[in-house]
Amino acid sequence: MSISSKESDLFIVDADSHWSEPPDLFTKRAPAAYRDRVPRVEDVDGTPMWVFDGKPVGRFSAAGVIGRDGHKESADTALHHWTIDQVHVGAYDPAVRLGVLDECGIDAQIIFPSTIGLGGQDLGAASDPALTRLSVEIYNDAMAEIQSDSGNRLLPLPLMPAWDVDLCVAEARRVHALGARGVNMTSDPQDLGAPDLANPAWDPFWEVCTELQLPVHFHIGASVTTMTFYGKYPWPSHDNNTKLAIGGTLLFIGNARVVTNLILSGIFDRHPDLKTVSVESGVGWIPFILEALDYEMSENAPEELGRMRKPPSEYFRSNIYATFWFEKNRNKLPALIDAVGEDNILFETDFPHPTCLYPDPLGTVGPKLATLSPQARAKILGENARRLYRL
Repeated sequence: MSISSKESDLFIVDADSHWSEPPDLFTKRAPAAYRDRVPRVEDVDGTPMWVFDGKPVGRFSAAGVIGRDGHKESADTALHHWTIDQVHVGAYDPAVRLGVLDECGIDAQIIFPSTIGLGGQDLGAASDPALTRLSVEIYNDAMAEIQSDSGNRLLPLPLMPAWDVDLCVAEARRVHALGARGVNMTSDPQDLGAPDLANPAWDPFWEVCTELQLPVHFHIGASVTTMTFYGKYPWPSHDNNTKLAIGGTLLFIGNARVVTNLILSGIFDRHPDLKTVSVESGVGWIPFILEALDYEMSENAPEELGRMRKPPSEYFRSNIYATFWFEKNRNKLPALIDAVGEDNILFETDFPHPTCLYPDPLGTVGPKLATLSPQARAKILGENARRLYRL
């Protein structure tokens, strides 16, 4: 089975892709008084780094494996040795990215950052509140311009200033007014000095996201905590390519931690209409985790379980989405989709990152999705996202 926008009337939404942030993303938009303090790229001991208020906060790289000529390079070479002028121009140029969408038969695309932190967590690294807030607003304003200029085909999600609950509430309202269709949140704001997300102190944020129909996104690796684990997943004796494969695999499963904590936090009892998304996580692990969660709560926390309005596993279908791209469940995909729920799965390509489906994402998933009903295919490829993002 082949799927393309030319061959069918399916509406296709890519629910997870990434920017390769240009080095002047912040400096060219900052007021003169802050231009030397906002995130900028500098050489630190021979390595290009993002430097924020004089402090190195993360490696700057091409952040993609698709070359300018369209070939896919090995992850180690591309991520650790390429400069941004070697990666596909569509990785950072919105006009060229629209051409990539047309080439791939995609109608709209949700976009996340890369080297400033997948949840924007690195923007909390400075100690000056005015500077951190300015940096978040610069990023979000730039993303809003891209969305508007693309006619809502490119939807880069705004970042939240996760170190401050009140600022998150205010920024959610501000970006909604700019047209945002969701927000990108770190899973561990306690890393940045705020309460953890299970704390009811975050209720005003959940309330505003529910009110404004802003689904809250938790990308894999989107916190200081999870990226610390990422570096420790592989045993040290593995070669670099194998380490990347191990890290990538376990980052997917790492979002089981996010889903589990969300469900047991009571958030969805207090905010039953809140929508959240587990991004770039895959879906194959979800049935087991939900079954295990029901079992473990009944065994180890029966009193707490009794205070929940429904079994833990049932919150997934009412409040959580997850993204799918390469899985086939050992040729039993219909069983997996049925177990997860066809209304809770979004399609992704992950362009231009190492696991992306480029250059033929729809051709790649076509044979797998051919085993599903036409209704399920349409939902997963775009209709679920059309409803979630009000497209």
